[in-house]
Amino acid sequence: MSYRIRPDKALDDEVHAVAAQQLGKAMAALIDRPEGLHEAVHAARKNIKRVRALYRLVARRAPEFQRRENDRLREMARTLSGMRDATALIEVSHYLQETATSQDEAESLARMTGMLTSRRDRLAEEETELEAKANAAVATCGDALAALNDVSFECGRRATARLFGGSWLKTCRKAAQALSHCRAEGHADQFHDLRKRSQDYWMHHALLRDIWPAAMHAKQVEAKALVDVLGRYLDLSMLSEVADREPHLFDDAQDRARLIEAIISRQQTARTDALERAEWVFADDPDKEAHTIKRLWLEAGD
Repeated sequence: MSYRIRPDKALDDEVHAVAAQQLGKAMAALIDRPEGLHEAVHAARKNIKRVRALYRLVARRAPEFQRRENDRLREMARTLSGMRDATALIEVSHYLQETATSQDEAESLARMTGMLTSRRDRLAEEETELEAKANAAVATCGDALAALNDVSFECGRRATARLFGGSWLKTCRKAAQALSHCRAEGHADQFHDLRKRSQDYWMHHALLRDIWPAAMHAKQVEAKALVDVLGRYLDLSMLSEVADREPHLFDDAQDRARLIEAIISRQQTARTDALERAEWVFADDPDKEAHTIKRLWLEAGD
């Protein structure tokens, strides 16, 4: 089963099936590890994000369950985040290198990429508990699956439409608030909040895409692009913090200066791009958009 809730099926069956599939995929990734432990952790974290977004969409049907499981899965994902952050720094340094504006800058950033790779490898060697954390995460997913068996999301068609409309409204209002804060103040944590709300928005479009496939897919693509740009902006912020916090990593002061200059330049570009994309993605009035979701859900089941 794909990551979607079909309008011609019982809501309870669909939510259980989607959540069980994503939890099962997370467990399989952490157990099988076809591309190694670090890639397995990355894959499992993505599956967990999808489960949490699903539970937020249906939260009003089981609020206590949603709060408890969101806390459980969030804390589990946090235990696995360390190596992912180190890998993200390497990925964003590759982006800086690819967008270098001079040969000297490209060579400095190439050395930076090598340094960050060595840093990641060193941290991986020091992370003696990652194996235990991965095994604990598998157990946590198993507990989440067991908890899923004890909850029901069943409700009538009109009640389901109201449920989705209410959740959609909440997500859009939170996104609008986060966007307003990003425009007014622009702190990294505010952009992080906007990215979380944009992820929910993207995943909710994926879950309900059958109610209007073409339009929902188009908006899903735009929301995903926004999430990616926001992720790059935040990774650049994290790289800047590492450069300030760990100056001993640099053998050449000129390399560090070029890195900081590149980060500032690309952050400005990413910030502008993210705000412009967010203005378009969240351009519709939240109340009207929520009403449209309710109407489309009812029409799709006729």
